[in-house]
Amino acid sequence: MRSLLATTAATVVALVAFAPVTWASGPPTSIGRHGAAATVDRLATQAAIATLRRGGNATDAAVTAAAVLGVTEPFSCGIGGGGFMVSYDARAREVTTSDHRERAPQAMGPDAFFENGVPLAFSDARYSGLSVGVPGTVRGWARALRKHGTISLAEALAPAIRVARRGFVVDETFAAQTQENLDFFDDVPATAALYLDPDGTPRDVGSVFRNPDLARSYELIAHRGARAFYRGAIADAIVQTVRNPPVGPSANHVFRPGVMEPKDLRTYRAPERPPVHSTYRGLDVFGMGPPSSGGSTVAEALNILEGYELGSMTRADALHLELEAARLAFADRGAYVADPDFFDVPLAGLISKDFAATRRALIGETAPTSPVAPGDPYPFDDRAGAAGGEPSVTSTRAGTTTHITVADKRGDIVSYTFTIESTGGSGLVVPGYGFLLNNELTDFNFNSTTHPNRVEGGKRPRSSMAPTIVLRDRRPWLGLGSPGGSTIITTVLGILVDRVDRARTLPAAIAAPRASQRNTPATTAEPAFIASPEAAALVARGHTFAPPPATGGVSEIGAATAVEFLRRHRLLAAAEPVRRGGGSALVVRPAR
Repeated sequence: MRSLLATTAATVVALVAFAPVTWASGPPTSIGRHGAAATVDRLATQAAIATLRRGGNATDAAVTAAAVLGVTEPFSCGIGGGGFMVSYDARAREVTTSDHRERAPQAMGPDAFFENGVPLAFSDARYSGLSVGVPGTVRGWARALRKHGTISLAEALAPAIRVARRGFVVDETFAAQTQENLDFFDDVPATAALYLDPDGTPRDVGSVFRNPDLARSYELIAHRGARAFYRGAIADAIVQTVRNPPVGPSANHVFRPGVMEPKDLRTYRAPERPPVHSTYRGLDVFGMGPPSSGGSTVAEALNILEGYELGSMTRADALHLELEAARLAFADRGAYVADPDFFDVPLAGLISKDFAATRRALIGETAPTSPVAPGDPYPFDDRAGAAGGEPSVTSTRAGTTTHITVADKRGDIVSYTFTIESTGGSGLVVPGYGFLLNNELTDFNFNSTTHPNRVEGGKRPRSSMAPTIVLRDRRPWLGLGSPGGSTIITTVLGILVDRVDRARTLPAAIAAPRASQRNTPATTAEPAFIASPEAAALVARGHTFAPPPATGGVSEIGAATAVEFLRRHRLLAAAEPVRRGGGSALVVRPAR
């Protein structure tokens, strides 16, 4: 569409100054009118709000915020990764989705992560060129703006260029995430030069972090569009990094080479896919379809829970059912969800109310031992000739990722989750261009050559990202999502159940202690949840709990953001008050 501001590449460069920007979180909740945005980072949220104030729409603001997060949240997201965007268009009254998930290079096969007939250990697979999928983020941004936006890609990148050049202040979360990767980052000179001090330690909290190489990458993309990323110098540098990981002579780990070719980048596309549509207590719930498992797994769990009056139960009883619904839905997710271009996913069966009834019938008064077996959705699928799946053996690692929720004055809403997979991705910074490459291909069941989610050339690995939009009476009511790897699904599920069934406010639902059952023997739970009376009651019913791995001494699940449409044209933007250092939620015109 025609640009509102007609910003040229020269104007973008002219906007850049060199004073550092203070990186402060909060406020985590805002109420007002004319637009709202919530992210994990104040600078990103401010950039989204500024775009809305200049007349941009929700898509414009989401892409602008995402570009800033690529600077300030580089261990979670960026142009070296991919994501999923779910959008509601108020004029068309329709929900659309964009799939810019990474793809495996064409030369990869099911045994790509095997050596001597044995699959690699996770860290060996992750920190390598093998784990890097063809990045989709830039193509996704360009397509979203072209199809649904009103500003140019150059305009959307301008605030991020300014932040990358001027710098921002390092906080505790940034330093802790660096420390988590220190033993691998110091193997790669380009990564160490960007993220470590000369003494080999993480950047000090309170110091100013600048990334002029990433600013240059953004400027190239602003000038030439997405093709600047998928052809030419940046593309050549990506391929070189993947095929010959640039490790230093003193590296104490082996970074295995990948097989990416320039053609893999040139031929990458970001398709629009139908959303997953389900209903829950009269609400219309829209999520991301395969290759993401987020939409179908949230929908299946909600379908199971719809058979209970959760609002009239004790919290412990309701939590028991919520955990069991998630356990069963995850069993089915693991068996049947993969890239639909490579596997005939029984999606209609998975989100069928009748299939959910068969799964609900298995829930008893006490917790079973996981893993439980998947069900059979095929009799409930409306397509003939589908073949059965097999249980998943993929590790249920938490990961990081980041999520953006934006709404505009017209009533559009965007729920956008994007990632480079694990915290710090593959550990490989592309020399001279300032961004980390993803390790997304470890989301395949890379230790199996027969699973529907096995590695195949050109295939997109299954994801847990669950950007979600909820309509009430055919109008937008709620947009939400979260980072957190496979815990994303249970985070979104828990917030929805708290908001709908327990009538908690949106900020309270986001702040509540979390537990995540993913068909594992122990339920992952935050320390505050484990210490609660409800957890004690659940232990008496056979549940066991274990905290998630700590980063910087903090064990937490997810970092959600959401926007709710209130009465009288008001909007409520909400983010985490504490998790990931606290998020930032702002509105265009605050309520008085």
